[in-house]
Amino acid sequence: MSPLSDEITNERNLEASGAADLLVGPLLRYVGTETATVWVETTKPCEVGVLGHRTRTFHVEGHHYALLVVEGLEPGATRPYELMLDDVVVWPRADEERPPPCIRTRKHEPFVRLVFGSCRVGAPEEPPYALSSREHELGVGVDALWAYSKSLQQGVVDWPDGLVLLGDQVYADEVPPETAALIRSRRNDDGAPPDEVANFEEYAHLYRESWSDPDIRWLLSTVPSTMIFDDHEVHDDWNISDSWIVEMRAKPWWRERLTSAFMAYFLYQHLGNLSPPELAAESLFHELQRDDDGGPRLRERARRWDEDRASSRWTYYRDFGRSRLLVLDSRAARIVVENRRQMMANAEWDWIVEHAHGSFDHLVVATTLPVFLPPGIHHLEAWNEAISDGAWGALVQRLGEWLRRAVDLEHWAAYQLSFRRLLDLLCSVSRGLGGDPPASITILSGDVHTTYIADVELGGACGSSHVREVVCSPFRNPLESRDRRIVKTTGSRGAAKLFARLARLAGVEPVDVSWKLAMPRSFENSIGQLELEGRAAAVTLFQSGSYPGSDLRVTYSDRKPPSSATAPSKGLPAGMG
Repeated sequence: MSPLSDEITNERNLEASGAADLLVGPLLRYVGTETATVWVETTKPCEVGVLGHRTRTFHVEGHHYALLVVEGLEPGATRPYELMLDDVVVWPRADEERPPPCIRTRKHEPFVRLVFGSCRVGAPEEPPYALSSREHELGVGVDALWAYSKSLQQGVVDWPDGLVLLGDQVYADEVPPETAALIRSRRNDDGAPPDEVANFEEYAHLYRESWSDPDIRWLLSTVPSTMIFDDHEVHDDWNISDSWIVEMRAKPWWRERLTSAFMAYFLYQHLGNLSPPELAAESLFHELQRDDDGGPRLRERARRWDEDRASSRWTYYRDFGRSRLLVLDSRAARIVVENRRQMMANAEWDWIVEHAHGSFDHLVVATTLPVFLPPGIHHLEAWNEAISDGAWGALVQRLGEWLRRAVDLEHWAAYQLSFRRLLDLLCSVSRGLGGDPPASITILSGDVHTTYIADVELGGACGSSHVREVVCSPFRNPLESRDRRIVKTTGSRGAAKLFARLARLAGVEPVDVSWKLAMPRSFENSIGQLELEGRAAAVTLFQSGSYPGSDLRVTYSDRKPPSSATAPSKGLPAGMG
């Protein structure tokens, strides 16, 4: 039986006995100097306890959640913990063979190690899913996040300070097998796709199955995580264009799908992104805690989040010593009206500008969608935006809209106003306007199921910060051979010249920036690592191996061997700031 099947059996036994147990979690989300937050979903209402701190679960449509703030921790310490439900220890299990979950608090950390990536199909880590697509039609390979967890347990990799999940944590339109079985068992003739998530109950099961593998569960229980959503948490191509939105809103099942997606994102991802002060200021969280059933309240708010993009802000930041991680929402806040396309509304962009400036050693900007694509693809997207806005007339405009949706032309290059604003921001930060200039500006992104590094020259008088983008995707969902050939062709030098000329003819103004790939692109399941120490920054990229192995292979690294005096190791104080 799968871990999830075992959980369901245990859940039924516990329901009969009246005891509460875990459904999802625990997830260690925020860790600071003296505080941490732990998130759980439980089978029943109960009191959740960690290290002497307690809170009651709250209820949303038959599901029970808690986000517990643990305070008074010792700075710079490693503290194993147990999770208790109604005074009964439920995690770690009595038969658990993995290391105990720990909270590692920070203390003026001079060294930071972040692990990152995106795009993870939550299928079981077993055949046929763990095979390659060449070996089986259902194969998606060995999960790089799972392989990383195994390597961490074995001491093969050094302990990270945070896990940055850059979108598509779950796939609502490519569901794992037990969620698919649930959908088939309960779906009526509502017109919704028969093999995709359509409501909140199915979303809850999808998150549960995607995070139920014992090694993934262990990793999330002991490494602090930050998350941001992308399209597949809702639907492929979510918010790609205004015509797409009009088309989807006409479908009778779409409103429930989108409302449920926002509800699930708020509960399973967003709440844990908040620091304790931010959590204290989150009025909706406290309202849900007071409700007998917070479902109606959360549903009403979720509808508003889609209808009024200015009513929410999913963008946030975390500080690690003198380095800042700024996580951008480049999906839900979009403006997609022709001739006014932006990645986010002006008010949210102003917030980003404000929080990107400061006296940091390093600025890390996390966005699900790549900023610096291979030049051919970049110019293709810029040209497509121009003709989709009518640069070459109505007939070509319709062709441009078709092409935009057919091949997913929706990254920063396809939002030229936002792309240029971001370049201006990088230049401003690099010049030290509003604070000391950082030694490096690193953009982390995913989405494109390709892994590469782009070294960026901002040009002009844009300061001295080293700027680069690290794209790491997928954790687990590699492109088919045909799609890889298309990506390689559109990213070639010949394509770059062709589409650059087309973009100029369509009126796209050139920008004073250039970039080049620092490594050959990879299409395999991968995970990235960014290390920041003093004014130095290093990137390491790993690929997972073949089933049944759990090995990670280094495919790129500019990491210098640490000196004996300053070597960071698994024993260093760590944590999210």
